[in-house]
Amino acid sequence: MEGKWFCGTMESLVKPALRAQIYNRRMPRRIIFVPVALFLLTAAAAAVAQVRPRPAPGPAKPAANAPFKTPMSAAEMSHKQAVVETSLGTFIIDLRPELAPNHVGYFMKLAREGAYNGTTFHRVLALAIIQGGDPLTKDPAKAKLYGTGGLGVLKPEFSTTERATRGAVAAVLRPNDPDSAGSQFFVCVTDQPALDAKYTIFGRVSDGMDVVQKISQLPADGNGAPNERVTINAITIRDTPPPEPEPFAGESAAQLGQYRAVLETSLGAITLEFFPDKAPEHVRNFLRLAQAGVFDGTAFHRVVRGFVVQTGALNTRGPLTERQQKYVHTLQPEFSGTKHTKGIVSMARGDDPASATTSFFIVTGDASSLDNKYTVFGRVVDGMAVLDAIEQAPVTGEAPMNRIELSRVRVQR
Repeated sequence: MEGKWFCGTMESLVKPALRAQIYNRRMPRRIIFVPVALFLLTAAAAAVAQVRPRPAPGPAKPAANAPFKTPMSAAEMSHKQAVVETSLGTFIIDLRPELAPNHVGYFMKLAREGAYNGTTFHRVLALAIIQGGDPLTKDPAKAKLYGTGGLGVLKPEFSTTERATRGAVAAVLRPNDPDSAGSQFFVCVTDQPALDAKYTIFGRVSDGMDVVQKISQLPADGNGAPNERVTINAITIRDTPPPEPEPFAGESAAQLGQYRAVLETSLGAITLEFFPDKAPEHVRNFLRLAQAGVFDGTAFHRVVRGFVVQTGALNTRGPLTERQQKYVHTLQPEFSGTKHTKGIVSMARGDDPASATTSFFIVTGDASSLDNKYTVFGRVVDGMAVLDAIEQAPVTGEAPMNRIELSRVRVQR
């Protein structure tokens, strides 16, 4: 700024004098040039001497900060989880130091220091990603700078095998700068193959993806800035707890037979009893799914009068949580001689006899064509009038015209 000020000021002083010499005295241009040049140099030197003394040589410019390297050993970072408590709920990240030790070490360090407390998820893309961890987001007055803070600390630790699939947690980067990771991170709500091997994945959400999804679907502006502040209240590092035993895994057939399930539908309740002596693994699976809430919010999507009503299909409800999803798997058939008569509960499947998962049907008439082809695992013991009401619902083809919801399946003993 001093140089610019000086040049502009001296130029305005010099040009009138130069014009006077050239035009008033009509001297030859080659004779005038030298005195003017000498005048400019002398005036410049004098001005610099008055305005800014020559600085003494300063100390050498310090080197750029070295990238962070964690002092923690692999053992200190292994089997750790981050519990992320937000204003919309909690989700849990399984940390993966074998993939990115320095990223995991830095994340653990910041979390233990409370650095994430009060930050927000400042960018959301519906059913795609959520982004947070910028220290600048603690201050609402700095909203225009959100996304620029806390970066430039870590070297990349890209993986060629770990994919940016649902639940992946990865470090944010500046555009075209792989060495710019820091405190900011993003979570994949759905698979993002375009991001594979371009961002350092250092963890995976093992529980609470419903919370992550809810955050992603917040109303936002064109840049992805949510209209509502979603705050990270705290991130706590803990040891990974031992896996929970699968519900009903240890019950005998006799013990399984002591349970009942109440289907709470929008038209009333239907109570089931089970046949564990005929299909023990189907009974065990149904009770497990019911207790986990997998059936909750599904619909009776198929009604064929005098034949069956069908429900439990996952495409008729919202997405499952990670905990719920792990209980969903295909079942080996357990066919028996039990007849498909009114009130019988049987498992739906595709062409493959071993393709049953969650969808089941209740027989409303004579369905002998299904005998020994579908696994019978229970029957209605209360609520036949409700079953009749579902069967009589108006349909388009086989689809009810009005949604009949299975709001909840309650297990009781």
